[in-house]
Formats: sequence, C-alpha cells, structure tokens
Amino acid sequence: MIDIILAIFSTIGALSILFAAIGVLRMPDFYLRLSVTVKAATLGVGLLLTCAAIMFPEDVSVTTKSIAIIFFLLLTAPIAAHMIAKAAYFTGTPLWKGTVVDRLQGMYNKETHCLESDPKKADRAAEDNIADTDDATD
Repeated sequence: MIDIILAIFSTIGALSILFAAIGVLRMPDFYLRLSVTVKAATLGVGLLLTCAAIMFPEDVSVTTKSIAIIFFLLLTAPIAAHMIAKAAYFTGTPLWKGTVVDRLQGMYNKETHCLESDPKKADRAAEDNIADTDDATD
C-alpha cells in the first residue's frame, strides 16, 4: 500500500515539476512564467519530499528534514515570488501584449514605492512621504 502511495505522489510531483518547466517555455511574459514556476515547482518538490519522508519512516532525521524543507518552501516561495514580481514591475518589465487589465497602473509612486488605492492620491502621497534630511536626523 505504501508503494502505491509513493508511486502516486512521486508521479504527481515529477509531472508537476515537468509542467513548471514547460510553463517557463510556453508562457508569454515574465509574470506568468514566475507564477507557473513557483506554484508547480513548490507542489512538485513538496510531494517528492513527502515521498522521501514516507520512504524512510524509521529514520527520524530524514523525516524531520523533509518536513522542515517543505515548511520553509511553502513559507518562502510565495513571498519571494511576490517580491521578485514587484521588483520587476517597478523596473518596468513589460506585460504581455494580450494582458487585458493592469490593475497597478498609476497606483504606484515610483519614487517612494507607495501603493495607493486611488491613482490621483499616488502623486500626492509621494510629496507627503518624502522626509527632509534635517527632520530625519533629529
């Protein structure tokens, strides 16, 4: 029974990583490639590490390390992808020409990197958030 579970998990994990690799090649822009890679690769690696934990139940160190890696991967991968996408958007990485809506257009102030809910406030917030060097050192 455990062999069947291992076969299913490892097959799904390997296919997920394969789909992530194909997605990198097939997706039209950076943001979609990043999304596909992070989601599918995280699932694939998590399933393969689960297989490793199931395969060696008597070795506590393998199980503990697998669980810790899965935990930190699930914790850090989405945050890292968000920060990479945010940096790419700030630096002007172009969206795909088929993108219908850019919900962040006009919402970010490129000088202060502040996000506003109203595009009209983004310009005013930039003026409010800039601190004078004299005030900042007091």
